Amino acid sequence: MGTENQGYPNFPARPPPPSSSPFASAPPPGGPPQSGGPQTVGFRPSASQPTRPFTPSGPPMAPPFQSPLVSQIPGSRPPPPAYGGPPGGGGSFQRFPTPPPPFPGTQNPPPPSGPPPTQTLAGHLSPPMSLRPQQPMGPPPQSMTSGRPGGYASPPGSGFQQSVPPVNPSYSAGVGGPQPSFPGYPSKQASPMPFQSLSQGPPSTYPPQTGGFTQHPGQQNLHPSYAPPTSNIQGLAEDFNSLSLSNIPGSLEPGLDPSSFPRPLDGDVEPNSFAEMYPLNCHSRYLRLTTSAIPSSQSLASRWHLPLGAVVCPLAEAPEGEEVPLVDFGSTGIIRCRRCRTYVNPYVTFTDSGRKWRCNICSMLNDVPGEYFSHLDATGRRMDMDQRPELTKGSVEIIAPTEYMVRPPMPPIYFFLIDVSFSATKSGMLEVAAQTIKSCLDNLPGYPRTQIGFITYDSTLHFYNLKSSLSQPQMMVVSDLDDIFVPLPDDLLVNLSESRNVVEAFLDSLPLMFQDNVNVESAFGPALKAAFMVMNQLGGKLLILQNSLPSLGAGRLKLRGDDPRVYGTDKEYTLRVAEETFYKQMAADCTKFQIGINVYAFSDKYTDIASLGTLAKYTGGQVYYYPGFQSSIHGDKLRHELARDLTRETAWESVMRIRCGKGIRCSSYHGNFMLRSTDLLALPAVDCDKAYAVQLALEETLLTTPTVYFQVALLYTASCGERRIRVHTAMAPVVTDLGEMYRQADTGSIVSVYARLAIEKTLSAKLDDARNAIQQKIVKALREYRNLHSVQHRLGSRLIYPESLKFLPLYGLAICKSTPLQGGPADASLDERCAAGFTMMALPVKKLLKLLYPSLFRVDEWLLKISVDHDDLKDVLRRLPLAAESLDSRGLYIYDDGFRLVLWFGRMLSPDIAKNLLGADFAAELSRVTLQEQENGMSKKLMRLIKKVRENDPSYHPMCFLVRQGEQPREGFLLLRNLIEDQMGGSTGYVDWMLQLHRQVQQNA
Repeated sequence: MGTENQGYPNFPARPPPPSSSPFASAPPPGGPPQSGGPQTVGFRPSASQPTRPFTPSGPPMAPPFQSPLVSQIPGSRPPPPAYGGPPGGGGSFQRFPTPPPPFPGTQNPPPPSGPPPTQTLAGHLSPPMSLRPQQPMGPPPQSMTSGRPGGYASPPGSGFQQSVPPVNPSYSAGVGGPQPSFPGYPSKQASPMPFQSLSQGPPSTYPPQTGGFTQHPGQQNLHPSYAPPTSNIQGLAEDFNSLSLSNIPGSLEPGLDPSSFPRPLDGDVEPNSFAEMYPLNCHSRYLRLTTSAIPSSQSLASRWHLPLGAVVCPLAEAPEGEEVPLVDFGSTGIIRCRRCRTYVNPYVTFTDSGRKWRCNICSMLNDVPGEYFSHLDATGRRMDMDQRPELTKGSVEIIAPTEYMVRPPMPPIYFFLIDVSFSATKSGMLEVAAQTIKSCLDNLPGYPRTQIGFITYDSTLHFYNLKSSLSQPQMMVVSDLDDIFVPLPDDLLVNLSESRNVVEAFLDSLPLMFQDNVNVESAFGPALKAAFMVMNQLGGKLLILQNSLPSLGAGRLKLRGDDPRVYGTDKEYTLRVAEETFYKQMAADCTKFQIGINVYAFSDKYTDIASLGTLAKYTGGQVYYYPGFQSSIHGDKLRHELARDLTRETAWESVMRIRCGKGIRCSSYHGNFMLRSTDLLALPAVDCDKAYAVQLALEETLLTTPTVYFQVALLYTASCGERRIRVHTAMAPVVTDLGEMYRQADTGSIVSVYARLAIEKTLSAKLDDARNAIQQKIVKALREYRNLHSVQHRLGSRLIYPESLKFLPLYGLAICKSTPLQGGPADASLDERCAAGFTMMALPVKKLLKLLYPSLFRVDEWLLKISVDHDDLKDVLRRLPLAAESLDSRGLYIYDDGFRLVLWFGRMLSPDIAKNLLGADFAAELSRVTLQEQENGMSKKLMRLIKKVRENDPSYHPMCFLVRQGEQPREGFLLLRNLIEDQMGGSTGYVDWMLQLHRQVQQNA
């Protein structure tokens, strides 16, 4: 920022405040916490920043006070602060709560629930001033000040002493002291940080306002747009974060300081102000909007260059102790809107003495059935509200009556299609799979209705009669692959509780049966057709364990992707889509008959995951990929993931629909499913590990309602045999201000939608095009945001962005460096790329963000500490930036992306630590060493930490890899190329990425 204050009078400088000033002291115990840090909203120059001093003509004005509660009302502008509020640094002052103002641009704002929270200054408008002309004034009347500076009367009983020393007129705005820098970094107070948090903006060239005006008591509740004209000598609060990206000629500011760049070291931090504003909304784990402020017009939506949409995870696991309430309407029947079929929810309103209810989605007035009638109290609430979870909870599970069934509810069915060719038996896959299935038989959901069946295949198909009357299973071989028939169709799929002994005998004998098999062919297509013929009566879950490229019969595939000349051309994308239409057609048929498919792929050679994964993509399933599977190395991972797949609660024969309020519709869906009609998602099998993204569009030019409602309904069969409807309802305010949309943005949801869009783009375009599309979307959003502020502020060479989106550029870079999009053919194999793409398409938000920006933490110092039995693991799990400079050659680090754990041993790590953890193999090449618990405290401690990390997210089992510094190419492959902030192999680093974004933002700003 320049030092000249053009067009403004110059004020003489003031001396610094004496140490006796009451404001310089630390806040007393019990006072509100001092505002500051990257999360706060408002403006207060840091003490480490040079500020423009001034001398007021009246009593001195302090900067607007930052409330300890950060901006709790989404979509609303906070009320103007009372003038002369206490300074940000003094914690002994209490800001009085004020009723929240209406949302900008809304006609009938909803009444807030609960006590009115306090507000902060966050908006583009400066605080309104009195309409009187600005002139020097004497001190205000004693009754106004009452011994407190800034015009606040001391509240009775507040403990504030009346005999406060007079405020020194030379009080500087930066009393609060230097603000804390990012977590995990030492605070460098000597030099100013280029990254300035909201509460720590760059030195303002506008002086703080002068004059001793106090705000009129009634002015506090005015809508911000009614503010009187502001004076030109008033400081503008910067409602954005900024990053100084170049030296200003002649200034003493340092150049780029990468350590000051924003990083999501606390993981996925959800915006919680929205949840507090609307406590009746469903939890964000089920539905997360990309912004909690919906644009009021199509023109406003077109200026919001980020995706307008949501991420839905209908069966997300609730934390321990929390359950979705079960509602049974009984003979009344389910209460739904006659017109739009919305389910009754907390946002419907009852009128006509409780005889009618108005739908919140389409405003239709519906009759209340006699059995559901309840009188209303004086406020219009039903008297039985507390006994009705569907009217008080955002998420409910409704028991569906028979009219919601096309057929009787199906039993849980698990059918296994297992490759028994030479490579499957040699790698040990067959043995591990058989043992795991046997160990899970007691925990399969739906006992005693559960059914199970098996087909194995190599160059022929093997069917198994598991009838309960047999003592041993009977094997039947079909070798005609062109004309498939199913022998004994009634005995191939059996009730598990009746045929338990036969099934166990089969699983015990399966690895022995094929241990000498030397057949290398794979008749996968015919086997798939046979499985479909067995299952199409009832549906169920088909688990495919495939070990080699399908080579015989229908659906046979050939090697492709060997020609490097294809990469970089317009035909490159064809390698990432299914080669054979057979697989997509089979997936469509399976979905129609309620068969969901999960694919486990194990080969060390090319198996065309692009084609096989299509089966999982269109049936709501997922792909598990184990390249180069060896049971000694990958056995635990397969055991855990197959067991979770078999035992987690599953919703069978499901369909999902998302209803939106008037004027909004769902324009596109992204994830693993088949779209049955324009808005009905067919999901043969759903579970808690699946999420779906949806993009929204405005149907009308202008939205006339003050709020918009969303309802997700999943109709499914539970494993217990009940037909149920899982309903999630949420509301969001409609706003006319683009800045408000940015303020209420949810980075996690935006990144989830972006990742899915980018992966889909790789299926129709080059990788370069997909990466550029992500970069351009972020540039457009930042440019639009810059234009919002460029009139009011001197932005110079700063890259500015809203607090809510400070991690978006880094996550954008992470998407471009993720396995499905990174580099070229040498950076990831074709199968690895496609498998990662199928996986990421289904991941919930938190899991995806961890994969994009994994955890890196140092453990050697923690291992050396003498610890109590119940030590707190939070100390050691403090994340570090993903850059090589975070690694110390004397340390031991763990890298965790949710899918694998890498233990990095520094070259100069104490040999004692290595010996304690690895035993006699501590000096060997680590690729040959397996981490096992040793008989010493340090090893037990590390294994306990790894167990804890795995338990935090049971959906996948991260494998543990050991690597020593300098072990190439292993170190580069396992860790160095995943340090996304560094430049690796021609890819962009974080600093260069930010400079690229900034250059492009400034080009047309």
